[in-house]
Amino acid sequence: MLNNTQIRYCLDEIGNLFPDAHCELNHSNPFELVIAVSLSAQCTDALVNKVTKQLFEKYKTPEDYLNVSLEELQNDIRSIGLYRNKAKNIQSLCRMLLDEYNGILPTDRDELTKLAGVGRKTANVVVSVAFNIPAIAVDTHVERVSKRLGICRWKDSVLEVEKTLMKKVPKEEWSLTHHRLIFFGRYHCKAQNPQCPSCPLLELCREGKKRMKGKAGV
Repeated sequence: MLNNTQIRYCLDEIGNLFPDAHCELNHSNPFELVIAVSLSAQCTDALVNKVTKQLFEKYKTPEDYLNVSLEELQNDIRSIGLYRNKAKNIQSLCRMLLDEYNGILPTDRDELTKLAGVGRKTANVVVSVAFNIPAIAVDTHVERVSKRLGICRWKDSVLEVEKTLMKKVPKEEWSLTHHRLIFFGRYHCKAQNPQCPSCPLLELCREGKKRMKGKAGV
């Protein structure tokens, strides 16, 4: 496990690599963001952006999503994985927004998780990106990078990873760190073929050193 000084070094180096890391899901308001993040489960941001380009032209409000049949909404997002379940959740989410929140997306993370299809990760993304509330959303990239580097333990759950990062990273850097870890995992420390030979963190990375030894031994 890395100590605090080593973690600080990692965060700074990742920041140098990806100083402009940001949410790559296209949206123009918090409501569109929660729809986009809900659609992004087990799907790439690039595909979601391709679908939402037309989706957000057609649907502007929660009422719009409820004024069409479930089948029509499913057809509009058909190219996205799990589209049937996601369409059902979107309509349920919109109904709850209208019935319980006057059509306005809540800014509280715990309230957000009451909405259909909105888990802790999605809620953290929304409060961080849409409302500038410090949060760390742990997606597959954040989890993988945190465990490979040794910031967290391999056996840690997603919630344990989130809590560890919240403890190790200054609160004012939570949201920025979340984006930078995603970019680092998406474009550098990839699930397959991570760029270990050119990684500035190689000397601190237990997984990277293991991989490089394996290659040396081939």
